[in-house]
Amino acid sequence: MRTFLLLCIAPLLLAADSDWQSEGVVSVTHSPHAKLHTVPIHAVKMGDGFWSARRAINVEKSIPTLLAELEQHGVVDNFLRLEGKKDTPRRGPLYTDSDIYKWMEAVAFVLQSGEQPKLRAEFDRLTGIILAAQEPSGYLNTYWSEERTPKRFTEMYRSHELYCMGHLLQAAIAYFRATGDRKLLDGGIRFANYMVENFGPQKRPALTGHPEFEMALVELYRTTGDRRYLDFAGYLLSGVERERLHLTDDQLVYLFSGKPFTARTEFEGHAVRAMYASCGATDYYMETGDPAYLKTLETLWRDLVNRKMYITGGVGSREAGEAFGEAYELPNAQAYGESCAAIGNMMWNWRMLLALGESRFADVMERALYNGINSGMSLSGTLYCYRNPLESAGEKIRNEWYDTTCCPPNLERILASLPGYIYSTSPQGVYVNLFHTSTLDWQLENGTGIRIGQQTEYPWKGAVDFTVDPARAAEFSLFVRIPGWSDGTRVTVDAPAPFAARQDLLKPGEYFEIHRRWEPGDKVHVAFEMKPRLVRANPLVREDAGRVALERGPLVYCLEQPDQPGFNLFDASLLDDGTGFVSEFQPDLLGGVLVLKHRGTVVDRPFSSEPLYRPFQEQAARPGRVEALTFIPYYAWANREPSRMEVWVPYVTVGTE
Repeated sequence: MRTFLLLCIAPLLLAADSDWQSEGVVSVTHSPHAKLHTVPIHAVKMGDGFWSARRAINVEKSIPTLLAELEQHGVVDNFLRLEGKKDTPRRGPLYTDSDIYKWMEAVAFVLQSGEQPKLRAEFDRLTGIILAAQEPSGYLNTYWSEERTPKRFTEMYRSHELYCMGHLLQAAIAYFRATGDRKLLDGGIRFANYMVENFGPQKRPALTGHPEFEMALVELYRTTGDRRYLDFAGYLLSGVERERLHLTDDQLVYLFSGKPFTARTEFEGHAVRAMYASCGATDYYMETGDPAYLKTLETLWRDLVNRKMYITGGVGSREAGEAFGEAYELPNAQAYGESCAAIGNMMWNWRMLLALGESRFADVMERALYNGINSGMSLSGTLYCYRNPLESAGEKIRNEWYDTTCCPPNLERILASLPGYIYSTSPQGVYVNLFHTSTLDWQLENGTGIRIGQQTEYPWKGAVDFTVDPARAAEFSLFVRIPGWSDGTRVTVDAPAPFAARQDLLKPGEYFEIHRRWEPGDKVHVAFEMKPRLVRANPLVREDAGRVALERGPLVYCLEQPDQPGFNLFDASLLDDGTGFVSEFQPDLLGGVLVLKHRGTVVDRPFSSEPLYRPFQEQAARPGRVEALTFIPYYAWANREPSRMEVWVPYVTVGTE
């Protein structure tokens, strides 16, 4: 028995001794079916640029103020009461434990970028409070305790017990990779062991009503080498327990774990649950290579990007059940687009990128990151969007606090972990997935040290300059992503053997491989085409008929009322009169944004003055005037007073009434 225990913990002891600082946001270094591999967050130093102010505010304001909100609303007291240190009723919904765990994961990612003594002290304080509430069996949940103890694991379709524990594990692993401290990780392992020892085939049945535990278990397997965690993740994904748990159709209606993952052919039900289940399934595929999983993942990806994803990268169109709608059901004002769902979309496409190494996944990551995710946090860093509609009549959309507080810490952990997504590696070389002034200080997979400097004003400008500095002259490839939106990209290399890439080889939506013998100081210049682009929706998206959306680079733009003085923006249409867009960077507007201006028509008599219905034959004279329409990036809306906004704008040509 002692030998068995030593074998189980030996991989983790090895990690603690040598490897705990070498893993990325997810660890796929030894995943046999991953095409790309992550680099540690600490290996990438982000410089000034688009994300620097957001990340600074995240550390200085968002994370501290959210902890104060969590404390004020009793989330920490929920643990203290189990220790007998607080004599208060439990507060909040049944999943509030996960909110503090996600906050802690955000802190752990911050610490992977550098020392923050105050944040580390808070993490350690909370670790002590949390572990003091853990039972000797390993069980830990503040809701299913005391009077609710007999009901544990009896309502798994809704209980969030494993969802909460999944987030604890993610926080514990991230902190272990930041500091080498495994106290919280050991507590998470005790709960994981409790599950694998008591649940599964020929044991008690288990189900993750809200998937999350699956990807946490795979990451725990990667961290410890204990195969039981991977196998248990596969058991949960298999969805075999519906009959043993006697689940009804009503209970399963919004779940994504009520039937085998590999039986899925489309996305349905709760959007965040679907994204998290897909993350876990992709992690499971990278470890096992099961072809049924890969087939399902590809099928679901095509369903998402071709039929059910908003132009912002948001997903989940229905408020009821926070769910996917039918194919092409993508309303604008009623769009739900929960911030967590856009984050789940990015997390899933990150894993698909690692699994298959194809640029299409990074394109979706970028779309979600710059738009549907970035819109979720105010520029001040203290207000949050739960839902992210694509049209608004002026309702208040940002708040400091939600009783369901999943989105704020989720946004914070994405901003904190952002350096870990910019680069990845393969045996062939280094991949550049995202563009931001930064320095990668890491190594090729053959052990050769590599330093890559990136200088850019992306996404406002399309020029990106790289300086490649291997520790010694070395032959490898630099793979630069050519975004799917960039026609006319130019790539040149300034080196002893310079070259300019042929245009026919620079294909949008693919990585461009520059293979050569690199000398220290070699330079690469990339220029992306950054012209504004008008986009139309598939005709089956009925609400967008006769409308266009505006994009530039990775950013989606919108009209917001404060920029359209003197008229109701819903009375305006974009005018196709042969003129182009005028771009203007305004450093004092919304933290500094590039606005786009174009001529539009505004009716002299507001549409609201017309009757609700009239005979088709009756001609409605709508004399209009030409006005300048000013578009701002979608992520920046709702940072002034509540006001009207729209992404999809009516479109008319000269002479159209």
